[in-house]
Amino acid sequence: MNFAPLNRRAFLGQTGLSLGSAALGNLIGNAGAATELPHFAKKAKRVIFLCMAGGPSHLETFDYKPRLDQLDGQPMPESFTKGQPIAQLQGQALKVQGHLTKFRRHGKSGQLISDYLPHTAKLADDIAIIRSMVTEQINHDPAHTFMNTGTAISGRPSMGSWVTYGLGSETEDLPGFVVLTSVGGRNPQPIASRQWSAGFLPSRYQGVEFNSSGDPVHYVRNPKGVSATQQSALVDTVKRLDRKRNGVVGNPEIDTRIAAYEMAFRMQTSVPDLMDLSNEPQHVLDLYGATPGDGSYASNCLLARRLAESGTRFIQLYHRGWDHHGDLAKYMDICCGLTDRPTWALLTDLKQRGLLDDTLVIWGGEFGRTPMFQGKGGAGRDHHIKGFSMWMAGGGIKGGISHGATDELGYHAVDQVVHVRDLHATMLHLLGIQHDRFTFPFQGLDMKLTGVEKAKVVRELIGVLHR
Repeated sequence: MNFAPLNRRAFLGQTGLSLGSAALGNLIGNAGAATELPHFAKKAKRVIFLCMAGGPSHLETFDYKPRLDQLDGQPMPESFTKGQPIAQLQGQALKVQGHLTKFRRHGKSGQLISDYLPHTAKLADDIAIIRSMVTEQINHDPAHTFMNTGTAISGRPSMGSWVTYGLGSETEDLPGFVVLTSVGGRNPQPIASRQWSAGFLPSRYQGVEFNSSGDPVHYVRNPKGVSATQQSALVDTVKRLDRKRNGVVGNPEIDTRIAAYEMAFRMQTSVPDLMDLSNEPQHVLDLYGATPGDGSYASNCLLARRLAESGTRFIQLYHRGWDHHGDLAKYMDICCGLTDRPTWALLTDLKQRGLLDDTLVIWGGEFGRTPMFQGKGGAGRDHHIKGFSMWMAGGGIKGGISHGATDELGYHAVDQVVHVRDLHATMLHLLGIQHDRFTFPFQGLDMKLTGVEKAKVVRELIGVLHR
């Protein structure tokens, strides 16, 4: 006599409350969140997050402090640093490090931008520069975790997973959340795949890393001798077996697995076509400075535009190489040389195609750098969390403005301070999501990207239609 396994899920399923059905509902939405989304009219349909991994110096990019140059080489006033968290400079004699480049005003808005970023400077009237960012983690991995998930606790959902969970994707042929990485600069920090994890959300909202050279996704191509027809038959057979099994055990992850098989099959056609930049006109490749298949940040920016066009909801680019503890001038030249033009090209291309209006672009790292000198050779700067710069553009953002300020040495954010959770709340708002109503039940709590601490939408950054 055969008995089906009678576990909690099967019992509830047989008594009329199918957890499989409930889980499928969770894949679509949950009470108080996706079932009502968007909560209000949205301006941004998608997000491109340009992550300068390692922590770019705000004092060599967007935050000009004349006093810093006046005190160059002198002892750092203790009133700024006493009792403050410092990464590698703890216990050392602290000296002020002046700017390593000039700053100039650009555009009709007169935004102050450094000479390291001549192409970004041409976007002065399109971007909103936040000069008063703060975060809570002073080392790279936990700081990335905090920027991506709103907490330093590993295993929580990333912002890309939250967004795709809430709004889904605009395409059935590509993942809703895609990650691309590139390298170039000093001491490129590793980026763990858990930075784009779905955490406790259904695993179908996990970010998918695309390789920018070679096969875009591992095993996306059929083995030799396996035709598309044979592959389709295999997927259909596995799908039927999974559904039969799920009728007994009611496991929500089986529904996710079925969707993954179907997506993987569609990706075998869509992904190679997407990643093939050889069909881009030469003038577009020249705009970005991209060489197809080279794995560069430039090529990844072009791929980000193609993904946005194709309906991917959240696109995250990491450029690893911004950890400038020494030889800051040398490595700023390298990192800005690799990223400045492609970033400008991406926004320019999006604008020309009518995509920038509903694409939110965010640029920044996991933290900033200290106003104090570090390095035995060329000048460098240590990690810094009390004040740094980021910028946002498109998708409802008011361009040509500067928001907030740090003190006279660029140490503390002192005016209109923007916490990482505020950045998340503002991003969600532009996507039509009220952050404190956007929840998922987990371990007896209604979990949110913006957490239990008070987070605010930075309305000063938002255009008139979304105030």
